[in-house]
Amino acid sequence: MQNKKNVNRKKNKIKAENDASLAIYLFKNRSKRGVVKVFSMVLILGLCFTIIYPILKLVPIVFSSIEDLGNPNVIWIPLKGSTVSFQAAVRLVMPEGVMTILKSVVYAAGIMVIQVFFSAMVGYALARVNFPGRKLVFALVIVVFLLPRQSLLLAQYIYFTHFDVLGIMDIFTAAGEIKLINNPIALVMLAVFGFGVNQSLFIFLFSQFFKNIPKELEEAALIDGCGFYRTYFKIMIPNAIPIISTVGILSFVWNYGDTYFTNYFNPEGAYMSTLLSSTFTSANKEYIQNALRTWYEIPLVTDIAFDAVKQAAVLIFLIPLAVVYLIGQRKLVENMENSGLVG
Repeated sequence: MQNKKNVNRKKNKIKAENDASLAIYLFKNRSKRGVVKVFSMVLILGLCFTIIYPILKLVPIVFSSIEDLGNPNVIWIPLKGSTVSFQAAVRLVMPEGVMTILKSVVYAAGIMVIQVFFSAMVGYALARVNFPGRKLVFALVIVVFLLPRQSLLLAQYIYFTHFDVLGIMDIFTAAGEIKLINNPIALVMLAVFGFGVNQSLFIFLFSQFFKNIPKELEEAALIDGCGFYRTYFKIMIPNAIPIISTVGILSFVWNYGDTYFTNYFNPEGAYMSTLLSSTFTSANKEYIQNALRTWYEIPLVTDIAFDAVKQAAVLIFLIPLAVVYLIGQRKLVENMENSGLVG
């Protein structure tokens, strides 16, 4: 009996120790999770504040009357609401009204379609077609992505200034060449030949995506009688909708906001991005201030008014991007894992 009692006591002691160890483990685990949650929440709130704060600071600037700008009593809410900053921004950077934005959107959408179409074909060829020099071509794509755009500018500018293809321009022009600078065809040609805005990145993304598609799909299509082109357009492209949507959104956003290629190859084009960069410069500050005095009969216009009109113009410029983001942000986030960025 005594031995049995001792055994029971030992069992109870072991059970109590196990329960205590389990309680300590659970407490530590919950504490760690709690600390991680608090840290994550603080980090998220900090990031949100960092992103949203500048936008909130714009409200009392762009929606205030010009006379109230610089008033120390105005912190978050304007004393007198006004849309003068937006009206002035429209007159300065939108000479054709809404058509200015529409033309910029059409341009960005057109270049987007070209970039997606040709980048997909090149990416598929690099991923699934065995041809001599494939690794060299892929390496050149990476090199173009890594090189600064300025390193290729001189050669591209000279090429489009004296455009000729194997001397055949002698047939069409007396000079034997044509000038494509200040012509949107130059921007289209850059996209067609893979030198558009960040297009080497798009080719890389398509290549990585197509590498991850099982080869059994192509083999099954071949057994069913599909040729190379039919397999590509009927099998591979429908399966590449995730990367197409991702590249499409990125291409539209980057081309819509591009000022590098548009300034050099089509500077007289009515693009919102180039109009913004050329209008709101330090050299034009006095002109814009005088314009505000004349247009709206305001006796005193400070440098803050110049900044207010500039910020209002930027907000107008961002409207199409906000629409694209609201429409495509869910697809963009969902497709990132399948786009080759993590593959």
